[in-house]
Amino acid sequence: MNTQMNQRMRDGLGFVAALDQSGGSTPKALRLYGIEESAYSSESEMFDLIHQMRTRIMTSPAFTGDRILGAILFEMTMERQVEGMGSAEYLWTRKQIVPFLKVDKGLAEPVDGAQVMKPMPDLDALLERALEHGVFGTKMRSVIALADAAGVEAVLDQQFEVGRRILQAGLVPIIEPEVDIHSPQKQQAEDLLKASLLQHLESIPEGRQVMLKLTLPSTADFYADLVAHPRVLRVVALSGGYSRQEADALLRANHGVIASFSRALTEGLSAQQSEEQFNATLDATIQSIYDASIT
Repeated sequence: MNTQMNQRMRDGLGFVAALDQSGGSTPKALRLYGIEESAYSSESEMFDLIHQMRTRIMTSPAFTGDRILGAILFEMTMERQVEGMGSAEYLWTRKQIVPFLKVDKGLAEPVDGAQVMKPMPDLDALLERALEHGVFGTKMRSVIALADAAGVEAVLDQQFEVGRRILQAGLVPIIEPEVDIHSPQKQQAEDLLKASLLQHLESIPEGRQVMLKLTLPSTADFYADLVAHPRVLRVVALSGGYSRQEADALLRANHGVIASFSRALTEGLSAQQSEEQFNATLDATIQSIYDASIT
């Protein structure tokens, strides 16, 4: 494990940028960026366009380690280049931003009010490639829609089992059991989730740490004991469909939790903007998320 990156993630001020939209969420991300589906005729053209968008973000003078601690990449982004370097290598060497890799393959069908992750048969090979690219950690997402104890347990059993494998490979896992912000039982689901997370953290070997990526909770400072937990390197929050303004406001009420926003980070950016407009919009966005992350 890279101790410099570890120290930066533990002690640094800032947030984690999520640039990891995958195949399923890419058309929507491009549409919000001002590129309609009629602008591309194949999946490879679509991925070329999203890489251009991510490159524009990563190379922007606003996008630096001064306010951004880490960035989560999609597998295909990791394998591509930015200014003649691998994306992950570029982030760390040029920007001092810690690179993470999304490793899940999407969600299984809902069972017991939750969606576990689809199988990841190529995980070991992917982790090996991530290490070669100088990646520090990984991210994997499950979703909890209802306050069903069986569903919550299934999600965390799987997340922590895979998380221990990732730790063994020499990477730091971001465990992401997202609670759906539209859940009619959001607070009750969060109660179950927190209790189960505290139990599951006991399975992490002493001296090792994971990161947690959680939905902004209905109660302020609800995850304070996870923020302070010796086996948790950092707690980051997802925007989960809230507007950036709402997400920032909720984040400010959760001390010690930092942002890991995806859609809220790219809100207001468009392919049609000049470089000046694009960089100014991104700069203002990064500042607002940074300010909310350092409470």
